[in-house]
Amino acid sequence: MPGRKSRMIGCLLGGAIGDAMGYPVEFMRYSDIARRFGGAGVRDLSVSNLISDDTQMTLFTAEGLLNGLKTGKSLTKSVYRSYLRWYYTQSKSKMPGAKYEGGLLNEAEFFANRAPGSTCLSSLSSGIMGTLADPINNSRGCGGVMRVAPCAVFPDAFTLGCRVAAITHGHPGGYIPAGALAALLQKLYYGQSLPDAVEDVIAELGEVEGAESTQEALRHAVALAEEGRPCAPTVHELGEGWVGEEALAIAVYSALSFPTDFPQALRLAVNHDGDSDSTGAICGNIMGMLLGAGAIPVEWRDGVELCNVIRAYAVRLSTIPQE
Repeated sequence: MPGRKSRMIGCLLGGAIGDAMGYPVEFMRYSDIARRFGGAGVRDLSVSNLISDDTQMTLFTAEGLLNGLKTGKSLTKSVYRSYLRWYYTQSKSKMPGAKYEGGLLNEAEFFANRAPGSTCLSSLSSGIMGTLADPINNSRGCGGVMRVAPCAVFPDAFTLGCRVAAITHGHPGGYIPAGALAALLQKLYYGQSLPDAVEDVIAELGEVEGAESTQEALRHAVALAEEGRPCAPTVHELGEGWVGEEALAIAVYSALSFPTDFPQALRLAVNHDGDSDSTGAICGNIMGMLLGAGAIPVEWRDGVELCNVIRAYAVRLSTIPQE
């Protein structure tokens, strides 16, 4: 059984790999993917090893959480300030309330424009931090879900994940799936099996107002995985992944379909109609946390962009004392 350090490294590297695999085929229909890359679609990082805004924002989430822990200030506000730093890398605009040197800003790769989500950009450009009590918009897009993996090592990961997502996504369908992912990853971090962790999250969502669509999407993912016919048309039954609960459901379905096979789970998660980089990133987070870094092909672990930075932040997260 992998240790917590291996799980966290696997989680963040796995997310980056899934992101990089899906990034070249985001927006493509499955028929076009198969036509361009062959019937099996994208298989590895040979098409591109570049991360998208999904992994960029995941790392800025980690930076914000670690800074908040160090200073003893609000974790959510610290993440917001870190997101303003990410916004600067994509827009070259400095918003009040953040410092614009050091940390991740020392890495030139973050200044590459990787098709950042319009909701994240518009929310951060407003100069207002969205909260659960005061939503900034009514967006249920998956841009809040794909970046919350670092929340898994903090107490009450569900609430923290929701709050972090609500900075930019104000609809319950945008932030509740983020909390659900953070809670699921936390259960895996502590060694729970994937089926049990998913069932527990589904049950816990029953106590959360506004969680019905996320709960139903996860139930659908479980049911389809139990049918045992993993393929792109089945993925399509869950949606295309543009909204939060669909992206989470596709990732969970892919992981449940290949719970011991990291590469196959990611291939299922990215080769479909829709938001392939986000579904790949979320599935990679899940599979990496479940199986640990050792289950990821070494050429993928060492080949994805910014792999050393990702490892360093994962190690720091894994050393946070557990209550």
